Amino acid sequence: MEIDRTQIPLFLSDYLTYLDVIRGKAKRTVTEYYNDICLFLRWLHCVNSKKSAADVGETDIADLPFSEIEAVTVSVLYDYIRYLRDTRGNTPRSVSRRLSAVRSLFKYLTKTKGMLKADPCQNLELPTVKKALPRFLTLEESQRMLHTAEEEKDSPEKLRDYCIITLFLNCGFRLAELVGMNVGDVDFFNRQIRVLGKGSKERIVYLNDACLSAIQDYLAKRENPPEEPNALFLSRNHRRISRRRVQQIVENHLTAAGLGGRGLSTHKLRHTAATLMYQHGSADMLTLKEILGHQSISTTEIYTHLSSEKRQNAIDSNPLAGEHMHHSKK
Repeated sequence: MEIDRTQIPLFLSDYLTYLDVIRGKAKRTVTEYYNDICLFLRWLHCVNSKKSAADVGETDIADLPFSEIEAVTVSVLYDYIRYLRDTRGNTPRSVSRRLSAVRSLFKYLTKTKGMLKADPCQNLELPTVKKALPRFLTLEESQRMLHTAEEEKDSPEKLRDYCIITLFLNCGFRLAELVGMNVGDVDFFNRQIRVLGKGSKERIVYLNDACLSAIQDYLAKRENPPEEPNALFLSRNHRRISRRRVQQIVENHLTAAGLGGRGLSTHKLRHTAATLMYQHGSADMLTLKEILGHQSISTTEIYTHLSSEKRQNAIDSNPLAGEHMHHSKK
């Protein structure tokens, strides 16, 4: 979606440019910020114009006076949270996401541009979001999915699909990272691949035997068309494979392995890889953080959850576990 800058205030247009040029945010991320901030500005202008909440979607903000931004207080932001929750039916998670874009704008206007004296978001508390444990495949389910995909390696397309699933389950790549991979990113000699992660941050990820073999088998059979010779994964029409096609490949192979209908996705395969590395590979948090390309260790810490079996074993292994039995025999 192309952003029509003639329909938004100049300060928002400048902020979007800042996100793109200075912060290096992906185009998709900039568009999401744009949508979330525009909704807030439309609501704000509606409220200030004494219009009904039903008119928010139709509200023009191209000429929104900056004085309306200067007048925003914490209580105004709480009113907006109530609007998102009660009128739009947003979940606490959605409210938190929408507000993070608004907070980012106010931080820019206060600290970066100095257009505001005080940031109204500074003392803003957001609704508590329950941190759900990430869904993931067990080791046995992961092996079943790989085995199902491996049985179908009878064409360049099927070799590609097997390679994609192998990389997801072994390395925990993000969908955008996998789609953006180029042939030149793979270093077979040093057994590694260069990955362009979030915020255009590069990292080097080690490739194990399964990954190297899968890439080599696929490249040996695939055609090398002139259209996009750099792209590692190609679609049937010899273009760089799309995100949606990769999602379909994963969905199809989950179904074939009897794992469909559980809300699993490419991102759940990333969770699976991280969980397997933590639970079975004994990877520590800092190592996992580097492999996954997380900016903060707190993001990685969601993988410190343990399987119920491990929790049970840990309690059973407590040296005091048999004390009651010993005492009852006396």
